[in-house]
This record gives sequence, C-alpha cells and structure tokens, in this order.
Amino acid sequence: MASELVRALRGKRSQLAFSRRLGFRTNVVHTWEAQRRWPTASRSLAVAQRAGVDPKAALTRFYRTVPAWFSTLSPTSPEFVARFLVDLRGRATIGDVAQRAHKSRFAVARWLKGEAEPRLPDFLRLIEAMSLRVLDFVAAFVDPKQLPSLERRWQKLEAGRRAAFELPWSHAVLRVLELERYQAAPHRPGVIASELGISADEERRCVEALVTSGQLEWDGSRYRVGAQLTDTRHYPEAGRMLKIWWARQALERLERNESGLFSYNLFAVSERDYERLRELHLAYFRELRSIVAASQPAERVVLAHLSLLPLTEAPAS
Repeated sequence: MASELVRALRGKRSQLAFSRRLGFRTNVVHTWEAQRRWPTASRSLAVAQRAGVDPKAALTRFYRTVPAWFSTLSPTSPEFVARFLVDLRGRATIGDVAQRAHKSRFAVARWLKGEAEPRLPDFLRLIEAMSLRVLDFVAAFVDPKQLPSLERRWQKLEAGRRAAFELPWSHAVLRVLELERYQAAPHRPGVIASELGISADEERRCVEALVTSGQLEWDGSRYRVGAQLTDTRHYPEAGRMLKIWWARQALERLERNESGLFSYNLFAVSERDYERLRELHLAYFRELRSIVAASQPAERVVLAHLSLLPLTEAPAS
C-alpha cells in the first residue's frame, strides 16, 4: 500500500524527476517504490504537498470535524504526526495498538511520544489499527482506485456505505448477527426482524445488500459477519442524513417511554471551556468505540446518540 501510494502521488512524472522535485540528488523515489527504503510519516506528508496535494485540506477531509490543535501545527512536521497519532489512539492502550498494528510496544510508545517517527508503512498500519480508516486516509490524498491492493477493498467499502445510506437498518442487522443467541442456532427468516422490531421485508432487503457488499457470508446454516468497512464519514452530507435518521429512532423510543438514558443539560460557559467540552465529547465517543471493539460476549444491540451544540453565536473577536 505504501509503495502504491508513493506511485500514485508521483503521477506521470518519472521516478528521477519526482526525486529531484523532492530535493534529492539520488533516485530515492525508486527505492521507496521498490520497498527498499521508506520516508518517515512527516516526509510522506511533505511528499504529498510537493505532488500538489494540500496535506491540511486532505487531513480535514479525513477528520471531517477537526480537533482544536489541528491549526496550531504544520501538517508536515514530526510534531503534527505525533499529535495526530495520539488523537487517533484515544484511550486505547499501547498494548492494544501494538497488537493490532503488529508492532512492538516499545516502538509504538516512542512514536506516540514523538521520540521517533514511523516510516510510511508503519504509519499506515497505525492509522488502521487505531481508526480502521486507512482507506479513507489514502482516499483523502489520492484516488484509491489507483492502488491495485486497495481497489477491491474500496469497492466493497463503497457498497457497504451505500447499504448504510439507503438501508440504515442494515447496520443494526449486522449487530444482531453478532449476538450470541443468533449464533447459537440455525438462521430463521424473520428472527432478525423480530429482534429489531422491523418488517420481514426490511430484514430481507438489508441482508441482500450486506451480502452484496461482502459484509455478510452464508456458512450453510446462518449468516456470518465478514469485513466491517462501512465508516460513513467520507460522505458528510449522506452521513448527516444518516445521523438524522438515527436521532429519530432515539426520539421515537423516548416518545414511547422505552428504556434507555435520555438526558439534556443547558448551560453557559466560556468559549475556551466550550472547546474543552467539545474535545471531551469527541474523546468520549472514541473511548466508547474502543470499549465496543473489545467487548465480549455480544448480548445487546445498543444505539448511542450524542449531541453537543451551541444555541448562541460565538462572541465577536
């Protein structure tokens, strides 16, 4: 993936010409594409910049909601890389990150502290280990169809997103199939619909879309959850509509007085503390996802609906 990313950034230039453009006297780009040497993460971002890609704009597309520290550091600096990795890590332990990235705890700890920089392949491994969004990271810089190793995965990711946007219940169907009680018996049509309170036709359409996108596999007696590649942040407007749809599901359950935690709080705070609350809100959601990823056994399907929004304008500067 790292080699193909460099190749995509190089475009129609020769390896030697691109090496010269990057300020090297030798054909270093050839060694990168041949997988003999690698640029550091910060140099890789600088390579993208020299190729005509704005790293800050690309990373904004990846983040969608950028953190407060984002504008304080140069995106091609080692300090930015360290802060970016710390942000992606959330509250996951170094051991968990190291295991997912297939790297040593010592190396991961040094990278997160900024004492050393990961080379491009390890940078990509860390992004996937901590966010499961390396495809979106690559797509923020180049067309992922230009990377042969990613093209098929990207097509499946896009199919999964279409299923999420067009059939929102499909995500909940996936979660039902992870439940122990579903996995303990052969599949019966209608059992998923019964769990979620949806129609049998809705169940059928969701299952068909999930099979098509490669997220479900039939093992002869029941469906098995396959690759999970359906993060919807790459398409913000469609993602916004999906958030509205799930917010309505929470509202309908509140109106029916069903079980759950439904609360609100209104307050006045300083602009500085609002930013602190916003960062805390984002950190909580990252921690929630980390807990969910490690949770066993699967016994309930749960919807977490979180909101934090200003009701008045920011003070004039």
